Amino acid sequence: MTKVAAKIEAVAFDLGGVLIDWSARYLYRSLLPDDEAVSAFLEEVGFTEWNTALDAGRDWDEAVEWLATRHPWRRDLIEAFRERWEETLGGAIEPTVEILEELRASGVRTFALSNWSRRTFDLAASRFQFLKGFEAVVISGDVGATKPDPRIYGELLERGHLRPESTVFIDDSPPNVRSAISMGIVGVLYLAPEQLRRDLVGLGLPVSAGS
Repeated sequence: MTKVAAKIEAVAFDLGGVLIDWSARYLYRSLLPDDEAVSAFLEEVGFTEWNTALDAGRDWDEAVEWLATRHPWRRDLIEAFRERWEETLGGAIEPTVEILEELRASGVRTFALSNWSRRTFDLAASRFQFLKGFEAVVISGDVGATKPDPRIYGELLERGHLRPESTVFIDDSPPNVRSAISMGIVGVLYLAPEQLRRDLVGLGLPVSAGS
């Protein structure tokens, strides 16, 4: 966590891994015999890089067909990611959602900043009501750049008319936090809800210290 001198006025949350439990493995565990088979499939098709391109705004239908053409024996599994994407969602990470709601109740401005495609974010927003309460949602699929690209942080600051030194960004990825810090934003690496509470209290934000 970076040191801060200015009063914090806004907090931006990453979504997957911070507020929402998400993993492609949740879907593929229902389609493949075991975790070893899931890992082998994801590695074989280059899933991480492919999904990052989707997050950056690549057209889903084009991307699915492109990958399925290169791995025709895996077509059904690749198409399942589009057709059954909602099965990649776990539940809300409720202790972190409680922190979010405490900030909102105290009048702190809250934002979302996440690597997500517009298509899938809209699906998630229909399921998780707390996503509707952000002052603005900045997602990579709209910006055309994924974290840790500085452009997406710049979009957050511009959209919210935010001062970086008065803005906290919370993420579970060290590179993403480091990139925010490089732009003058107060970065907090998320490890667990209890640790997040302590860090936010240390920044003078109005959340309870917890047990």
